[in-house]
Amino acid sequence: MLRHAWRSFRSIFSFFFYAGRQSRKTKIFFVISCLPVLMALVIKLNQFVLGGRTVDNMSVFTNIIMAFYLQFLILVLALFYGSSVCLEEIEGKTLTYLTTRPVSKSAIVLGKYAAYVVFIVVMVAVGVFFSFLILNFEDISQGPVWGILARDLGVLVLGLVCYTAFFVFLGTFFKRSILFGLVFAFGWENIVQYFPGATQRFTIVHYLKSLLPAGAVTTGGKFSFLLFRLEASPPASAITTLIVVTAAFLGLACLLFSQKEYLFEE
Repeated sequence: MLRHAWRSFRSIFSFFFYAGRQSRKTKIFFVISCLPVLMALVIKLNQFVLGGRTVDNMSVFTNIIMAFYLQFLILVLALFYGSSVCLEEIEGKTLTYLTTRPVSKSAIVLGKYAAYVVFIVVMVAVGVFFSFLILNFEDISQGPVWGILARDLGVLVLGLVCYTAFFVFLGTFFKRSILFGLVFAFGWENIVQYFPGATQRFTIVHYLKSLLPAGAVTTGGKFSFLLFRLEASPPASAITTLIVVTAAFLGLACLLFSQKEYLFEE
């Protein structure tokens, strides 16, 4: 039984990883995810060619991670790919074909989820890596800077894994999951995280920010407001919470997708 489940998962993963990688949507999001690379090039051009004043490149890199990737891009990627796990099959009327194949409905959800997570992680990692390389080229021989890169990438990967699982659940539960997802991502997550006390712990981003050091954004920096009122959870607790939330929403998505009858609109 386990062998059959693994074969089903692998076949679904392989098919949608290849199909998703070739899609126009993926190419557009890949370009968007590389915008910080262009920003890093402009900053370096200002420093070396135009004689601009020297800036703290590591601080700029961290601000890019905080402002663009953590607060915007991973939410957008997780929303559009996570909700499409179920939604694109309903809108494309291919759900019947998939469910008549010798694979379980849970394997469909988990296989598509894994495929989409892998290539959105790659998209984000490419942009983050080259931004880091351009901004910190002079310091790449120093071990500590690579530790900062690994930490920030780890936080973003956890964010993509957790957010995508949540949006997969929304996609199986709500007909207009994109709308609900936008409200959650840019309403709830971007407002409640600044509430004082325990309320901010009801957001995913709270646990992601808890894994970043308190001094990640320099005092008085342009994006220093991002850590405003953060009452960080212990790192071990934050990681555990993110894993539990991911597993819970994936489990609920699999259960709902297996039991629910989806109707196609003409």
